[in-house]
Formats: sequence, C-alpha cells, structure tokens
Amino acid sequence: MLVGLQGSGKTTTCGKLANLLRKQGKKPLLVACDVYRPAAIKQLQVVGKQLNIPVFSNETSKDVVHIAKQAMSTAISKLNDVVILDTAGRLHIDEALMDELKNLKSNIKPHEILLVVDSMTGQDAVNVSEKFNEDLGIDGVVLTKLDGDTRGGAALSVKKVTGKPIKFAATGEKMSDLEIFHPDRMAQRILGMGDILSVIEKAEESFDLEQAEKLEKQLKKKELDLDDYLLQLRQVKKMGSFSSLLKMIPGMNQIKDLKVDDKEFVKIEAIICSMTKQEKKDTKLLNASRRQRIAKGSGTTVQDINKFIKSFEMTQKMMKQMKNNKGGMKKLLNGIDENTLKNFKI
Repeated sequence: MLVGLQGSGKTTTCGKLANLLRKQGKKPLLVACDVYRPAAIKQLQVVGKQLNIPVFSNETSKDVVHIAKQAMSTAISKLNDVVILDTAGRLHIDEALMDELKNLKSNIKPHEILLVVDSMTGQDAVNVSEKFNEDLGIDGVVLTKLDGDTRGGAALSVKKVTGKPIKFAATGEKMSDLEIFHPDRMAQRILGMGDILSVIEKAEESFDLEQAEKLEKQLKKKELDLDDYLLQLRQVKKMGSFSSLLKMIPGMNQIKDLKVDDKEFVKIEAIICSMTKQEKKDTKLLNASRRQRIAKGSGTTVQDINKFIKSFEMTQKMMKQMKNNKGGMKKLLNGIDENTLKNFKI
C-alpha cells in the first residue's frame, strides 16, 4: 500500500515500483484507490497502459475498502502475485485521510505500507514521515525527485525520526527511474563524491552485451560511423537522463558550468535518422544542399547539423587515436583538464 500527500509522486511511483518488480519476475496488479482527486484513476490507467501492466478500478464506487477487496479477488483469479494500492492523498494530513488509510490497513492487511515522500520539501518531508508513522505505522519510505537540486539530505532525517528504512529512490521521470536505496551511495552523493556503482548497475541493466561485443569487433575493422554512434546513443539513453548520470560521476558536481541538455540528443537522433545510408557511412558527402535537406527533414537548422558533424568528427578522431595508440584512453584522459570540461557542450 502506497501512501503520502498529494504531489509527492505517489501514482507515478506505483507504476515505477510495478515495473521494477516485473523485472524481478513478479506479476503486479495496480489498484486505483484514490476516488477523490480528479483524473487520479485515469492517470493510473495511463501509467499501466504505458507499462503494459494491468490496472484494477471501480469508478462507480467510493468505498476504497470494497474496491481493494475486489482487486484482491481479481489478483487471485488472474494469478497476480503482487498488488499495489494507489491510495488517496491530501494537500496536508487530516483526520479523514488517516481514518480511511487505517480502515484500509485493518481490512486488507497489506504486507508493506510504503510512504512516498518528496525529497525536495526538506524539513516538511521529515514532519510528514513522522506523522504518518505515528498515526498509521509505515514499513518503509520511497524518496522521490532525487534528480533535482537536492542532494538527499532529507533522507538522513527521515530515517532518524521514523526509524524506518528508505527502501526506494526515484531519480528521474522515466518509468525505469526507480532504484533500490543504498545508504552508502546516498552518503557519497551528499558529500559530492559521486555514485559510480549506480552508473555501473544502470549500464549493466541497459546495455546489450551481445550488441556491444559486435560493435567492438566492427570498430576494430573500421571507423566509427553514424549508425554506430546512433546505436550507442540509444543504449546510453536507456540509462536515464544525461544530467542525472553526470551527477553520479565523482568530481563532476564540482564543475558548475558543465551542462548537458537532454533535448540536444533528441535533435541528434532526428538529424542522423534524416540521412541516407551513404551519408551515415561518410560524413564527407554532406555538402550544403544535403545539409539543407537534412535540416528540413529533422526539424533542425543547418547550424545544428554543422555543430553536430564537427563534434562527431572529433569523436571519430579520438576513437582512431585510441585504436592506434597503446594505452590511448589513458593518454586521452590525462590530456583533458578541468577547463576543457567546463567548455564541453553537446
């Protein structure tokens, strides 16, 4: 049972949690128990459709206990082994909200009650956690919006006040952006030390090993072309936003002017997809008229294309150096100073 105030990201977290559990071999069922907020049921149905995960709802009833019991029966008949209840929230904690949640708890007897807390609210997150734990008794906390400006300091206070573990952390807007909470890694983020283990885990989960090995063999025989570049770009995009990935890399948070706009990568994808096979293989074919055609086809400008092609040719050059030189990667990294990183723009 997921509980929390309005605006904390509860409904989205239901979807993210269902998606995570499905990856672990479970068969989840989402249940719409928020019968008050306009379009709350529809929002959960949209999330379920997006993930291809079933959603149980009863729009003719306002009795959430009755809805939850119906959902349990449906789960048993459909062989769903996890039921996730999306409960109603309020703008602030009140008696009516707590009475309803207590009623649900006593009748349904959920295995776990998870409190969804917006980490951006700081001290308010601590107050909310304390009140929910006192009145309802929670089993754990889910921290949302950890991809924002906050470093997650509220996590320490929430754990201290409630004595309950923080079980999950939402680190982005995508349905895959929910991860098991690791206290040591959060401590490293708070201290500005990065979180390289999470980057590695995201890479292992997102990258196709067979495809990566195939690409490695191809690159040993030939130069990097735009088809290869696009393939790698799409693989990296599966890991989440580039901005959130950079924050996890040690030292990157100290470079204040380092910015990566994720929308630029959408442009790059559109530019490459608007090229012919020959143009992707050899960028030297891209004369003025071809660039104008690609700009029209991708909804970008010729300046965007010029900027990208220049950046890509630099990448090609670096790849060639690494291939030709023993220890090329080490030499390349040693040659990059902080000023270069500050001026880095995609």
